[in-house]
Amino acid sequence: MGLKQKPIPAALTPFLEGKVLLLDKPIGWTSFNMVQKVRGLTRVTKVGHAGTLDPLATGLLIICTGKFTKQIDTYMGMVKEYTGSLVLGATTPTYDLESTPENFKSITHLTAEQIQAARIPFIGEILQMPPQHSAIKKDGKRLYESARLGIEVKVDPRRITIHSFEITKIDLPTIEFKVVCSTGTYIRSLVKDFGDQLGVGAYMSGLRRTKIGAFNVDDALQWEDLQKEIDLLLSQAE
Repeated sequence: MGLKQKPIPAALTPFLEGKVLLLDKPIGWTSFNMVQKVRGLTRVTKVGHAGTLDPLATGLLIICTGKFTKQIDTYMGMVKEYTGSLVLGATTPTYDLESTPENFKSITHLTAEQIQAARIPFIGEILQMPPQHSAIKKDGKRLYESARLGIEVKVDPRRITIHSFEITKIDLPTIEFKVVCSTGTYIRSLVKDFGDQLGVGAYMSGLRRTKIGAFNVDDALQWEDLQKEIDLLLSQAE
């Protein structure tokens, strides 16, 4: 049996009927944390998000309530834009800073021209191997659960599209970038593969989702703003 919706204040019925919320996910929160918090704040049980962001990533998260949860697959399929940073000359098991850098290599020989050229093979339709530390399920178990036990699970590469991959700043060992890509793309994997292409390794040091389709993070609410908005609705109804 599903969860039975408890009566909620009349001021919050728009959330029960259905809303699309654009939120700017803070660093350290999981996407599911955000869903749980929206459930608690709006008192609506039917809530879902349209595309996971890793805990260390920030930016645009679309959360749907009520009848608009039926639109989640549509939003998930939209093209996404990210900005971020990576560090050359080392790798991490998770491809980001959730684990400790290792396998250090010199990068003193690299030129800006080599770095710019290394992104070209990744533009277009490519096959990408997902990270072992990811929420993908294989045989009913999430990959990260096996990875934390030191078990590598064989998974198939996924066909994705990188519409654009720009290097926006080079300040070695750090590089800043912008990527526009299809759904299913792991930016962590793109960073790892980019480091392999240069022969020195790389890990992601920051990531922010800036767009999903025509939705822009500039139009998203901070969590505190949503809290204030709902508090105001409740106070006006008293």
